[in-house]
Amino acid sequence: MTSSASAPLLLGPEGRQQLADGYRAGLLLDTLPFWFPRCLDHEHGGFLHCLDRDGSLIDTDKSVWAQGRMSWMLLTLYNTVEPREPWLAWARSGLEFLDLHGFDTDGRMFFHVTREGRPIRKRRYAYSESFAAIAHAAYFKATQDERSWQRAQQLFDDFTRWNFTPGLMPPKFTNTRPLIGMGPRLITIATAQELRANLGDNPKFTDWIDRCLDEIQRLFVKPELQAVMESVAPNGDVVDCADGRLLNPGHALEAAWFILQEGRHRVDQQLIQLGCNMLDWMWPRGWDEEFGGLYYFRDVFHKPVQEYWHDMKFWWPHDEAIIATLLAYELTGEVRYAQWHEQVHNWSHRHFADREHGEWFGYLHRDGRRSTTTKGNLWKSFFHHPRMQWLCWRILSK
Repeated sequence: MTSSASAPLLLGPEGRQQLADGYRAGLLLDTLPFWFPRCLDHEHGGFLHCLDRDGSLIDTDKSVWAQGRMSWMLLTLYNTVEPREPWLAWARSGLEFLDLHGFDTDGRMFFHVTREGRPIRKRRYAYSESFAAIAHAAYFKATQDERSWQRAQQLFDDFTRWNFTPGLMPPKFTNTRPLIGMGPRLITIATAQELRANLGDNPKFTDWIDRCLDEIQRLFVKPELQAVMESVAPNGDVVDCADGRLLNPGHALEAAWFILQEGRHRVDQQLIQLGCNMLDWMWPRGWDEEFGGLYYFRDVFHKPVQEYWHDMKFWWPHDEAIIATLLAYELTGEVRYAQWHEQVHNWSHRHFADREHGEWFGYLHRDGRRSTTTKGNLWKSFFHHPRMQWLCWRILSK
């Protein structure tokens, strides 16, 4: 345990309040003003989110993920912080753009469209549907609009059907060496949790959460290796090839806090322990002891990783680690989680934060130098970072 002089801020009431105030100010006075209102597309609707360091536009193409995610984040602030009319109107613009331009003729959603909404790319997986679902659920919470209630339910059904019906999704590879991923399972848990919070309890949501909790624990969590796998064989075996050995610490820590949230919701100590185990095993595998920050990929057997960006530091794993360590400390009181929280909080704010223009840079080299000045692109938008600030503020304020 650290001495009182160097104890993490979480260990005292004044420090906790300081952290809570910092997350609140970071969200409302730094991150939110960077994005809004400059990202609003007043001509075609939705959000222009591909932004450079100073907020200038890099590209007018639109991520369908971002339209749903950003709408959800605005509506979450509207529902939990303050019912500001601009937040509601901006979110409505994102949802209207999705309704007009986000769907193909087969009912599936696109991934990437032009500013006007003309389709560019549709991915084989169905994550756009999950982000649209949580946005519609939050809009129902804000407005009691029955259409959004129905849309959220239908989009969730579409998401789970496409991701979990055997043979429905086109395979990424041949069947020579089949692998299944943890991604759809962790996103299902998070989506069902959001729908439960905003639409009310529904056995369907609980059933899907239970199924994915079971599959993550049974297939992807490996106590004998002290690791959480990113992909495994359909029976849960670790496949000894580059793809099969891959670890994604950010995904594992994100899944850990989703599970910790569920454990807190159910007052289930076994789920809390599962989330803590995942954090305990993946923290030392992910943390860079030489330069600090979290590696993007690792190999479960410590072999070289084939992805050339494996040692870069991306913004979103650090946001997820900040949440996971804080939530683990809140639920257990274990001092190491407070220490890890302060460690990742301080490193992230020192390297990702832009004190001149606000928000976080998205991509760093291993040693913490900026790889690019990008603040927004098809993957980075008003989502992971403000979600972290909002949730940490709420956790510390309870």
